[in-house]
Amino acid sequence: MKNSLKNKIQELLSHAGIQLNGNKPYDIRVNDDRFYSAAIENGSLGLGESYMNGWWDAEQLDQFFDKILRANIDKAVKPWNYFITYLNSVIINRQTRKGSRRVAEQHYDLSAKLYESFLDPYNQYTCAYFKDTENLNEAQEKKLDLICRKLQLTSEDKVLDIGCGWGGFAKYAAEHYQCHVTGISISKEQIQYARKFTKGLPVDIEEMDYRDIKGIYNKVLICGMMEHVGYKNYKTLFSKVHHCLSDTGLFLLHSIGGDESVTNTDPWIDKYIFPNSMIPSVNQISKAFEGIFVMEDWQNLSAHYYKTLMAWYQNFIMNWDSIKADYDEKFFLMWKYYLLSCAGTFSARKNQLWQIVFSKNGVPDGYAAIR
Repeated sequence: MKNSLKNKIQELLSHAGIQLNGNKPYDIRVNDDRFYSAAIENGSLGLGESYMNGWWDAEQLDQFFDKILRANIDKAVKPWNYFITYLNSVIINRQTRKGSRRVAEQHYDLSAKLYESFLDPYNQYTCAYFKDTENLNEAQEKKLDLICRKLQLTSEDKVLDIGCGWGGFAKYAAEHYQCHVTGISISKEQIQYARKFTKGLPVDIEEMDYRDIKGIYNKVLICGMMEHVGYKNYKTLFSKVHHCLSDTGLFLLHSIGGDESVTNTDPWIDKYIFPNSMIPSVNQISKAFEGIFVMEDWQNLSAHYYKTLMAWYQNFIMNWDSIKADYDEKFFLMWKYYLLSCAGTFSARKNQLWQIVFSKNGVPDGYAAIR
């Protein structure tokens, strides 16, 4: 039985040029024969869980995922757990108010010390902008500057930051443009941190679901939150933003995007990292804003996200000793697998990163693309 499973896995991997126990950096090294049944019977969930158990490894995990994704091996193995996740996403709305809180409680409410160990000083947990730099901290400031310039921020603006994280954008915008920023989040840890981080600045941080937004704002930002909204709620989100945006205002959406329309996420990611998440497609986004907004600009920054994830990984490894007393070895392997597998999705160009600028009625003289 073991040999038949092993042969089946080797046959699949051969399409990507990967060998079991080979000597290339992207080859799999099997440490426990239980890996074979886990990978075949449970697909990506079994692949990730067996890695967390130490049953296999690869010297350069990001390259391993790049190769299997380019060869579409992920589509060749669809076990029962994938179809259960898919059916759930079709039958029910997984991103209700209650469902949305799962990711906040499981992922974003982890200790701020963990995130500080690998993020930049502004705690940006989204794609950086490596224009004329290879330094993560500089690249994240360039990303913040790019967003502010695309939104055409001024000191007169009232800005709404939906899914404000640890307050990095709010702090940067208030410091550099003297505008007033209202940041909202449903993560209690992020809210507590963001309030301290932005103290003394014209910034309000509120615990609020996007469905409860009130008031009128000149500029609206959603940066790294769209991935938790769910396709059944996209129209609701865009309608809510339209309702709270002034007639001459601008709205910027910064989001991971997928090459194909889906209704759910990878089973391993769903269970261990981002429960109830999903990545939108061009088609899903365009249907959601059709008849609501004018799309002024659409930029693809996916190559920058690969660099971002690899920089986060290097920081995480370098600073692990300072935080490992709070976590076990399985958490370490889980986080390593998460960062490097996601990096592989961007290098394989299966995932994209989009910045999209919207207006309500069209910019009168046309919107000048900013890069």
